[in-house]
Order: sequence, then structure tokens, then C-alpha cells
Amino acid sequence: MSLELHNCTYAYRPWAPPVIENLDYALPPGLTILLGPNGAGKSTLLRLAASVTRPRAGTVTVGGLRAGSRAYRRAVAWMPQQITAMTALTAREQVAYTGWLKGMNRREAWDAAARALDRVGLAAKAGTKAHRLSGGELRRVGVASALVHEARLLLLDEPTAGMDPRQRRVFRDILRTLTDDIPVLLSTHDVADLAEESDNVTVVEHGRIIYHGTTPGFLAHAPADVAPGRLAEAAYTALSESGGHL
Repeated sequence: MSLELHNCTYAYRPWAPPVIENLDYALPPGLTILLGPNGAGKSTLLRLAASVTRPRAGTVTVGGLRAGSRAYRRAVAWMPQQITAMTALTAREQVAYTGWLKGMNRREAWDAAARALDRVGLAAKAGTKAHRLSGGELRRVGVASALVHEARLLLLDEPTAGMDPRQRRVFRDILRTLTDDIPVLLSTHDVADLAEESDNVTVVEHGRIIYHGTTPGFLAHAPADVAPGRLAEAAYTALSESGGHL
């Protein structure tokens, strides 16, 4: 189910300059990493895609569904940067509550919560109070909450922030099991974060897209003499310095 933004413009205030302007974007299948520095427009793009905010001009659709409609919100799952543990709820109750908010009845949400937690490797923690989970586990609860209503598109905003290397590895493995079924758009300001394992890369700077294509195509922008472990960083630096005109 394809996400498409057509000729989108967005500004935080009517009198403020646009954060993004006349933006066209189509999300390909698989895992796409959305790269860019803080303030580049990554979160704005994700919030438009999640129908959390609406563009001043232009359209946002997923599989022909128009942003803002109930069907659109059911089809799209968004995981924001901050995941808050609901102190009184278990992991399963917190995920089920999200399903209920998305329009599922209580039984559907309860059953789906168990499946979603199992999908992210947290079935054994279903009965644990959410506030007792580790930071990495709480992030996975966030992903389960995004998956509970069987969304057809998953949007993740800085999901690995604060994770240690082991937690990042677990998170990467989980993502690879999801992208066979649904497209995933994951934003980060860390150019090395998952870049080599993604299918596609989108680079945003100053509200415009300076690269959108396959991961090998992105890495090919790195100079020939760069060490393999520095390819993503070097490719991003080269793109940034050229403004995407290489």
C-alpha cells in the first residue's frame, strides 16, 4: 500500500515560511530510512504521512485513501519519538488500549495485542507493567502498538534513540521481519543507523529531498577510498555538500 505526498506545503504558522514546500514523495516497498539533520523536515514529513497534521496545500494518500479519513488512520501506524509507559497498565493492556483507540472492540484489541507483542518478541512480557520495562522493551511496545490494528504502513520517528548496540540489533532484526508484509519509513539523524540494512534511503535537508533511491545507490555517493564501515557517513556528507547535485 503506497504512501504518496503530492505537491505538499506545510508551515507551523500561517505567516511563517514553509518547512516543506511543493514536496512530491512516493514511498517504495520495504524499509526506507529517512535521513537528515535535526530540523531538516523529517518529523514534519512523518506527521503529514500519519495525518497528525495537514498540509497547507497538496494531498497525502495511502493506497488511494485520503489523509484525515477514518480508513486512512486505520491503515497507517505512527510511532512518535517518545513512548510513554502507562503506569497502571501491563504491556498487553497498553497495546490493547491503542487498538481500542483505533476503533477495535475490546475483545479484538485484547487478542490482537497478544499477537502484536509476540511479533516484536515480547510475548513473555505481556503481563509486566509497562513502567517496569527497559527502554528497549518499551520501544518494542511502541512498535506493537503501531501494529495492533493491522496497519498497512508503519512510520517510525527516531525509534532507536537511546538504545544500546544490543537493543539496536534486536530492533533491526524485528524490522526485517515486518518489511516483507508492510512498507516501513524510519527517520533518524544518525547516518549510520540501519543504512546498510535498509532497502531504500531518502535524504532530507532544509525541507527538500536531496536523494531518494536504493541503499546501494545512496552508498555509491561515498568516495572510492572510504573504509566500508564509513560508507553511509561519507555518502551522506558528499550529498549534503553537493546539495544533492552530484
